[in-house]
Amino acid sequence: MPSTNIGGTSRCPVNVNLIRSYIMSFAKLTELPWTPYYRQEGSSDEESSLIYTWALAATILFTIAVYSFERYLNDRQRDSYKITKFPSHLEETVGKIDAEQKEADTSSTDAAAAEEKTKDDDATNSNKDKVDRHKPLLPQLQSKFEKSQSYGSDKINFSMVSAAYETFESVAYMLLGFLPFLWDKACSIGSTHFGYDETNDEIKVTLIFLLLVTLVGTVTALPFELYSTFKIEKKHGFNKMTIGLFISDKIKSLLLTFIIGGPFVALLLKIIKMGGDKFYLYVWAFMSVFSLFMMTIVPVFIMPLFNKYEPLKDGPLKDSIYALAGKLKYPLTKLFVMDGSKRSSHSNAFMFGFGSNKRIVLFDTLLTQVHDEEILAILGHELGHWKLGHTLANLFITQFYSGITFYTFSLCYSSHDLYRAFGFEGGSRPIPTMIALLLFFQTVWAPIDKIISFMMTIFSRVNEFAADKFSVDLGMSRDLQTGLCKIHLENLGAMCPDRLYSIYHYSHPPLVERLRAMMELDKKIKII
Repeated sequence: MPSTNIGGTSRCPVNVNLIRSYIMSFAKLTELPWTPYYRQEGSSDEESSLIYTWALAATILFTIAVYSFERYLNDRQRDSYKITKFPSHLEETVGKIDAEQKEADTSSTDAAAAEEKTKDDDATNSNKDKVDRHKPLLPQLQSKFEKSQSYGSDKINFSMVSAAYETFESVAYMLLGFLPFLWDKACSIGSTHFGYDETNDEIKVTLIFLLLVTLVGTVTALPFELYSTFKIEKKHGFNKMTIGLFISDKIKSLLLTFIIGGPFVALLLKIIKMGGDKFYLYVWAFMSVFSLFMMTIVPVFIMPLFNKYEPLKDGPLKDSIYALAGKLKYPLTKLFVMDGSKRSSHSNAFMFGFGSNKRIVLFDTLLTQVHDEEILAILGHELGHWKLGHTLANLFITQFYSGITFYTFSLCYSSHDLYRAFGFEGGSRPIPTMIALLLFFQTVWAPIDKIISFMMTIFSRVNEFAADKFSVDLGMSRDLQTGLCKIHLENLGAMCPDRLYSIYHYSHPPLVERLRAMMELDKKIKII
């Protein structure tokens, strides 16, 4: 006789044993210490220390925490790109600039300016999407607001996908034991094909290891680079690069990495090995010399491999730039124009050189986007960084940071428990110096680096305001304001960025903050 359910409800077909197995699996998964899937032979859980117990778990949790915080900021920024109404604070600020510019234009009777305006009108008619350098800025900003929001939205969405993948990859590599696996693979390749031994030929094995890391990183990053360049940047009219040029740049970059990076790594490891307990002092000196060396050769020998640099043609702009440099006692020796339009329609200008051999480079795109007076004002801002000591301050901070970093590394260098936590044997086999460096930067130094990076972002923003003030004091306030607005227009810069996002990420203050600061300075000057 079939059984009857008197209560009128059917029994839930729950598999209690299955649930119990899931709970036990989860408990085992979260039980400390966490260990990577791949571990070198001889690596064990015996005699666990606090470092061994927590190193891997803490690193993964910190990585996820940073991602979560930055994802929160990205969400805020993405919401700001959904705003459809033009920001009132920017409208008010740029409206004042237009009013002042109109008043100045009314009182101007310069025939050369009129002739230049005619040329610009012809150029504008041939390219309706370009910024008209003579028309009021506010209507142009308003007309490009939707495009700016769309561009920013595409970029932030892409960056969120990219960040999610990078975090997943980082955590997966740690849990799978990617570093010990790849190191053992490098040892196998070195032993089988070249007769290398990881004890006596550590530097050579390290170079094989870094080659593998570079190739893996290049392959995994390639889809993101292609999408960013040929989808997002092309969609919004910035990318000018062909597939052939992209591949050429990638090959050149890899070759330079091997040619320069190989000897650099070999020397660095040699210094650490031979430096004794005070090796960090020798490493600090080496890093200082190498950074100065790279700052010298990169603009002169490496950058010309990717772009063409031609002297700025003789004319009023060239004479004015040299006059400004002379006024500020900036030892300008060469003035170049770079074919930035070969790859992108974004614009820029930069300076480089040491001592009495200074050089200035202007992107060719910049010359078509702003007036000569605005270029001078922008260079006045850049020269302000030099005159106010910002360049030297950044160089000093970088070297100090390098010294502190390697001193801290020296304190952790012999921590075998740290290496065991990530799957290395940490006992009879020698710990590779490069592995020690990588794990140090991934664990101990990662939180410190995040804090210092944020502090440097704040420092950079302070310096930008100071350089703006320097240009204002030179009497270039109006030209700098209009120049920044036009560059912002051309680059489809964010017009209403989220405040927290911009504080955390932006090395330069938002446009409206810079404009308002310069206007306040103008008011003080008028009162005086």
